[in-house]
Amino acid sequence: MSAPPKPSMRLAAFAFDEGVLGALPPGWKTEGTQQRGPLATWEVRAEADAPSRPNALTLTKTNHASGGTFNLCWTDRVRFEDGRVEVALRANGGEADQGGGPIWRVLDKDNYYVCRANPLENNVRVYYVVHGSRTELASADATLPSHQWHTIAVEQHGDHIVCFLNGAKLLEATDHHLPRPGGVGVWTKADAATSFDDLEVTQ
Repeated sequence: MSAPPKPSMRLAAFAFDEGVLGALPPGWKTEGTQQRGPLATWEVRAEADAPSRPNALTLTKTNHASGGTFNLCWTDRVRFEDGRVEVALRANGGEADQGGGPIWRVLDKDNYYVCRANPLENNVRVYYVVHGSRTELASADATLPSHQWHTIAVEQHGDHIVCFLNGAKLLEATDHHLPRPGGVGVWTKADAATSFDDLEVTQ
């Protein structure tokens, strides 16, 4: 007989309702993959419709015109290997790109996994990023209007990855490139301006 599944344990939860408005959450940092020009501006700000009011973490200014830059805001105070990462996001704007999603097993700005939702392309995709180069693992069509909150969740155990959009299972992939535990955070591409709330990490 197989062993019963282990109960999940919450490692961290970030509602972004503490700390200083206009600043980063304590212990978080901003970086860029394939960065060209200044880093994007991320800040905690009041959002009247945030899933857990009053605040959310928002990319307010990209500060660059690079279509190939990935904007990261993340923390290494949480060490995630296997379990579940979930976050709510709202695409606020962007001409070249919109949306974003969670990153996990983050070693540094050039090595991590990301699952992103894009309202302009109407799809969700999961990638690995190694040495700053992004490789797609799986993609699925999805309708996700801008200016509305959606939830992306990712479950990873070993090399098996499952992605969910608004509670519905959407993608599966298998990958071995990033086996070690790492940090967690959020991600957008190019000029995508996005708000994030309720990042929860369980194992």
